[in-house]
Amino acid sequence: MKIGILGAGTWGSALARILNNNGHEVTLWYHRQSPFDEKREHKKADLILDLDIKLTNDLMDVTNNKMLLLVVPSFAMRETLQKIKPYYNQQLIVIATKGFERESNLLMSEVVRDELGEMTQVVALSGPSHAEEVIMDYPTTLVSASDDINLAKIVQDTFMSDTLRIYTNEDIKGVELSGALKNVMAIASGISKGLGYGDNTQAALITRGMAEIIRLGIALNCNKETFNGLAGIGDLIVTATSTNSRNYNFGLLIGQGYSKEQALKKVDMVVEGLYALEIASELMEQHQIEMPIVQAVDDIINRDKDGKSTVMSLLLRDKKGE
Repeated sequence: MKIGILGAGTWGSALARILNNNGHEVTLWYHRQSPFDEKREHKKADLILDLDIKLTNDLMDVTNNKMLLLVVPSFAMRETLQKIKPYYNQQLIVIATKGFERESNLLMSEVVRDELGEMTQVVALSGPSHAEEVIMDYPTTLVSASDDINLAKIVQDTFMSDTLRIYTNEDIKGVELSGALKNVMAIASGISKGLGYGDNTQAALITRGMAEIIRLGIALNCNKETFNGLAGIGDLIVTATSTNSRNYNFGLLIGQGYSKEQALKKVDMVVEGLYALEIASELMEQHQIEMPIVQAVDDIINRDKDGKSTVMSLLLRDKKGE
C-alpha cells in the first residue's frame, strides 16, 4: 500500500520504519527545510536514510497516497489538516497523535472531521509505545480504534509485524481520551517520585488516576472496558513509570522544586499533559465529576501549592469504598 506520513519526529520515523519493513511504499513528510537539521536528530537520520523511504516537504507528494498517517503534535493538527485539505481525496486517515486541541477541547479524530468532514474515514492508533523501543524492535502492542471496525482491521493488517501486535477497538473516543488524560497522571506520578515518595505512592496514583479517567470517560459515553485495556491502563503504566516519558520527567522536576517554566526548559519538548490538565479541569467542572488527583496536579503546578501537603490532603479525604 502507498502510505503518506505527516510528521518526521521520532514516532513518525519509527512507524515509517515498521511500514517500510512490512513492504509498504512510504513517503515521509517533514516540516523543516531539512528533516534532520538538528544534532539531536542524527539517530533518526541514520534510521530513515538506510531504508527505502521517500522524504519530501511537498504536501501534494505526501497526500498522493491511499493512507495518510498523521503524527504531528496536537497543537499543529488543525494547521496541518488545513494545509492538506486541498489535496484530500477520501484517503483513510490514521491518527498517531495523542491529546486535545487546546482551543476547542476536541480530540484529534474530532479535529480531523471538523476540518475534512464528518464522513471522513478515521482510525486512531494508540497504546503503550515508547518510540525508542519500537525502533529497537522490542515487542510492542497497540490498538487500532475506529467507529467502523472494518477500517480498524485495515490498519491492523497494515501495521502488524513480528514485533508489533495490533488489536482492534470500536471505541475511538475512549481510546483517544485515555491517550490524552494519561499524561496528566504521568505528571502526578513524576511529582510523587520527585518528592521522594516510593513505589507504593506511585502505584496508588496510577490506579486511582485511572479511576478518575474512567469516571470522566463514562460521563462522555465511552466504553468502560476500553480503559482496562492497552490504550487505557497499558498506556498509563508505560507513561507514568518511565524516564522516556516527557510528562513523567516534567512532573519529576516539579516534585524536585523546579518551577513550571524551569521544568519546561529542562525537558525541552512539548509536555502534552499541561494542555490535557487544563482541559481535564474544565471537563471535571462541566460534568461535576470528582477528580482529586487532577485537582491536586493543577494546584501544585498552576497555584504553587506545596507538593507534600497536597499529597497528604489526598490521603485525608473522607473515607469511601473503592
